[in-house]
Amino acid sequence: MQRLLGNGLLKTPRYSSTIRAAVVVAFLLGSAGAERRAAAGPESRVVPPASQYRFPNGEKLQYTAEWRLWRAGVATLQIERAGGVQQITATANATGIVAVLFPVADRFVSRFSPTTFCSVAYTKHAEEGFQKRETVIRFDRARRVAVVEERDLLDNTVKRREHEIPGCSTDALSGIYYLRTLPLKPESTYRFPLNYGDKTITVSARVEGREVVKTEVGPFDAVRVAISTDDEELRNRGKFWIWYTDDDLHTPVQMRSRLYWGTLTLRLSQWEQ
Repeated sequence: MQRLLGNGLLKTPRYSSTIRAAVVVAFLLGSAGAERRAAAGPESRVVPPASQYRFPNGEKLQYTAEWRLWRAGVATLQIERAGGVQQITATANATGIVAVLFPVADRFVSRFSPTTFCSVAYTKHAEEGFQKRETVIRFDRARRVAVVEERDLLDNTVKRREHEIPGCSTDALSGIYYLRTLPLKPESTYRFPLNYGDKTITVSARVEGREVVKTEVGPFDAVRVAISTDDEELRNRGKFWIWYTDDDLHTPVQMRSRLYWGTLTLRLSQWEQ
């Protein structure tokens, strides 16, 4: 869910790469209750959730991935309270013929402040093909840097680096849930910073309109959000959309990446609350 969930973002027809790309360039903005002014227009910033906002803790969403005519894999998103922070856990696993051609078993964890929505830490455990890596990003807001530690689990080598970040940013997973806390009114555009490893980009989320989305769970009235970025490296690699339910929950029921190798769609298949 993050090369939009890493650094090899959208390079091969991998289920995990698309999920990550979807997460990084597209899972972003909604409102559960109050009308509040979100980061709309040219300004890019993270707007804290309204005081009465309640995170959907205990919610677990499962998606079926479809690539061309094949079922390519299964992904999950789960949110819960973990001490003083909110924690999102995501998994991405290839299935069927895709798993035979390129096995994928990835797990991602995002931790962020429930009051500011600023990312605290982000962890990626990736098993893709013959590679096994674990990446940990810690966001040091006092120093305004992200500390990245990448470990190759096959030879146990470690690479450590730092890069500058703004005072507050989302990450490849929390960006999806950040969008859920915003109004998501049709024709509105929301801009916010998102960190995906070695850089922080500005993500633009434009609410294109309303439509009905059919899933294995049932049909949903939804708003379609197009995700884009000003980053030149990512801008030309594909397009991404997220469909959120058109209600206070703004549950992501469908995600789609259109890349040079084809279109991959993640559609809700199970919903536990």
